[in-house]
Amino acid sequence: MLPTNFKIGTAASAVIGATALAAAELWRLRTGRAQSVAVDMRAAIAAFRSERYLRVDGQPPPEHRGAIFGFYRAGDGRFIQLHGAMPHHREGIVKLLGCEGTREAAAAAVAKWNAEELEDALAAQVLPAGMVRSRADWQAHAHGRAVSALPLLEIIRIGDARPEPSGEGVRPLSGVRVLDLTRVIAGPVCGRTLASYGADVMLVTGPHLANAPALVMDTGLGKLSASLDLRRADDAERLRRLIGEGDVFCQSYRPGALARHGFAPEDVARLRPGIVYVTLSAYGHAGPWQARRGFETLIQSVTGMAHEQGFGAGLDRPQHLPAQVVDHGTGYLAAFGALIALARRAREGGSYLVRVSLAQTGRWVDALGRVDGLRTPELTVEDMDDLLTDSETPFGRLRHVVPAPRLSETPAFWSRPAVPLGTHEAAWPP
Repeated sequence: MLPTNFKIGTAASAVIGATALAAAELWRLRTGRAQSVAVDMRAAIAAFRSERYLRVDGQPPPEHRGAIFGFYRAGDGRFIQLHGAMPHHREGIVKLLGCEGTREAAAAAVAKWNAEELEDALAAQVLPAGMVRSRADWQAHAHGRAVSALPLLEIIRIGDARPEPSGEGVRPLSGVRVLDLTRVIAGPVCGRTLASYGADVMLVTGPHLANAPALVMDTGLGKLSASLDLRRADDAERLRRLIGEGDVFCQSYRPGALARHGFAPEDVARLRPGIVYVTLSAYGHAGPWQARRGFETLIQSVTGMAHEQGFGAGLDRPQHLPAQVVDHGTGYLAAFGALIALARRAREGGSYLVRVSLAQTGRWVDALGRVDGLRTPELTVEDMDDLLTDSETPFGRLRHVVPAPRLSETPAFWSRPAVPLGTHEAAWPP
């Protein structure tokens, strides 16, 4: 259904269907009633491209990737992708390259480097970039081998706690409180998904952290939004109080980043026995690249996806896939893990760690195989109009995708509009 050989529709249908089935199981634990679940592949693809279909007062939102985002040919003939969507990353990249912040200047500077040496130099400065590799190159790479040894996701019991009934309410997650300490796409999709099943989801971000406004609108559906600076002792204490009354804690900072503030999985499980701690990273928790910054498009670049999408189609350059399949896939897998852990908590008790990564999801998508799809027409916003709806928000009138799964008794929907960051107090609603 998209111009690619990768099975994006299969991946989208599978992970979205998994979350819907897990939500239906929580509903069964609450009520004793089963319900049917269906996922239309076209709706699943719309969900996996939600940011592409977003409109604000009838217009596309501002572009958020910045001037230097994209592929560049290095001096050794290989390609490297610079990310630089966040201002501080962009500034760091052009500083290391010693050039102005234009695509032309960056291209001239990259041409003086060996691609892999530049990739390593940027990583040493904690800046996001990735050399374009073939699938075979990645499978032979030390980190590619480390990722291949990991499962798609993990749900690990990390503490003891009494069983907690699934709760009451008219929706599968009514009364479930979720703290969402994530940004960009993958992590926020997890929170947005849980909100669509009725959870109270509070996005928590800091005033000093960069965000892409269009993605805040798209992934903020159904959420409260509070602002806390964890470098401040009083704000860290407020987060601890929220954790004490919460059920799910989802974070997508690099491995170890929150631990420095006292919010490692074991810390949070001590604060709130019975918590489900969801952690999402770029490259996973094992291997030499586990601490590297990463984004969806970089995973596509380093793992062979962009190489195949471009060179495999007869182009003379790499190309990204026509959907952020790794980001969205990881977000739904994180939500699936949280839902399964909540069901285990209801039956057995315990605190749980759910662990996912973009690299692990990318490996799974690659392993699904291929279709003959490169000549498939693009799906425009007009083509998907029946899968969009309007919401009145502080940003204006948003036209956005509807949740993809269909549940026969408890339809998925968002009960809150997207709001600007920091709109709400850092306190749970009564």
